[in-house]
Amino acid sequence: MFEATIYGEPASKANSRKLVTIAGRSRFIKSKKALDYVDAFKKQCPKLDELLNGDVKVTMKIYYRTRRPDLDESVILDCLEGFAYTNDRQVKEKHIYHGLDKENPRSEICVERIAG
Repeated sequence: MFEATIYGEPASKANSRKLVTIAGRSRFIKSKKALDYVDAFKKQCPKLDELLNGDVKVTMKIYYRTRRPDLDESVILDCLEGFAYTNDRQVKEKHIYHGLDKENPRSEICVERIAG
């Protein structure tokens, strides 16, 4: 089992990309908010000595500063790769909850193997 609390407000994956032109080609890249969150996540997240293998379920409560952001765990699931599991395709069950904490936005995360 993997458990962690990550402080900060995650960017919504749907709203975390911006269109830029690089060498004459249009590309989508992560926004500054998304890049900053990924960096903060990596600094805070513990890493399992042995990553969970097989199918997993994720339970997560994401505390936002306000009611405005969409409940979106996708950036967090991406960030957990290499810390809790190898690939977020292993996630076969999700329980995601929205919380409010203006002073202390955070994500409380639990990842467990699915018995099978």
